[in-house]
Amino acid sequence: MGRGFLIAAPNSGSGKTTIARGLMALFARKGYKVQPFKCGPDYIDTKFHAAVCGRPSINLDTFMATPEHVRELFDRYSADADVCVVEGMMGLFDGYDRDKGSSAEIACVLDLPVVLVVDAKSAAYSMAALLSGFINFRKDVHISGVIFNRVGSARHFAMLQQVCDDLGVECYGYLPKKTELEQGSRYLGLDFSEKPESRLLVELLEKNVEWQRLLEL
Repeated sequence: MGRGFLIAAPNSGSGKTTIARGLMALFARKGYKVQPFKCGPDYIDTKFHAAVCGRPSINLDTFMATPEHVRELFDRYSADADVCVVEGMMGLFDGYDRDKGSSAEIACVLDLPVVLVVDAKSAAYSMAALLSGFINFRKDVHISGVIFNRVGSARHFAMLQQVCDDLGVECYGYLPKKTELEQGSRYLGLDFSEKPESRLLVELLEKNVEWQRLLEL
């Protein structure tokens, strides 16, 4: 079974779809067999995943399926993969009934580490309170580390790294604030129809994110 991790966020609009898709593309370009998954019954993001990875993206949903079935799906489709990337939905703990059916529940069912994508625009040390809440809210959900999105400068990133150092959580890197990376949105998700895989996105992730560390999770 391939190694893997789940990409989640505090809320929708944080950049998890962009970063998940970019990492899938980066791993695939490096020659790895990447198996994509999507939490929930989402059928739009899975199409973008498949286009990048060359493999079908599989829905993992504990609202319409049992935990046993979710585990069976993950084991079956990850069997020959080098790395599995699971994209969460909404906020990490958002489910149909409190956190039931949430990305956090999927992470627990599959015993996957969570990489939290956090929109750091216009914030610095206040991120400490936000991250501390997510890290300590449920001890059975293992938040392995953080990728910051929309970082304004090297100085801004240094301040965010200090937050992670103080909390003792891994900082995997960041994606800088670039207007070229802004995606439009439409009903149920982002609109990639006019922007196929972005070379700039992959290059920025390769440069600014410790992607090799993610492969070790």
